Amino acid sequence: MIEQAFSRADEKMGKSIQALKRDLATLRTGRAMPTLLDGIDVEAYGVSTPLNQLATISTPDARTLIVQPWDKSILGDIRKAILKSDLGLNPASDGTALRLVIPDTTEERRRELVKVVRKRVEEAKVAIRNIRRDAVEEVRKMEKDKEISQDESRRALDRLQKLTDGYIETASEVGQSKEVEIMEV
Repeated sequence: MIEQAFSRADEKMGKSIQALKRDLATLRTGRAMPTLLDGIDVEAYGVSTPLNQLATISTPDARTLIVQPWDKSILGDIRKAILKSDLGLNPASDGTALRLVIPDTTEERRRELVKVVRKRVEEAKVAIRNIRRDAVEEVRKMEKDKEISQDESRRALDRLQKLTDGYIETASEVGQSKEVEIMEV
């Protein structure tokens, strides 16, 4: 029983780290990456659809993204969605595709991005702590219901704390590496 609670907590904490990595991958660092456009939804055909399901996104060089929609009639909708996003990119259209030139980030913008990274890392840490809290409640309930002894409960809580500390450390490392990437000129 304790093992099931422990493995559930471990799995959820791992998913929190994966979500953090995905989230941080969408932050602009001055390099063109297709993941930059992952969070953009386009109003096309009367529905909101993720951009990567409507177009091919490629990187011909380190500073340029090319967005080629499969249906040329939604080119304007894609352009509007990119402009509406908080990425600060200005797409140029050639009639069949959109060209996005990634500008160099200013020192001020990089510092703002670092603040965003820290905020998202802190949100991930809070999520991990909430998962720990739920697992602790589960273990305490088992102890209260006499399914496990006090000693087993104490050992399980110590183990949960070590697991939590490890995932929080991982979240910090992920954030630290993203900050270094952002601050590179």
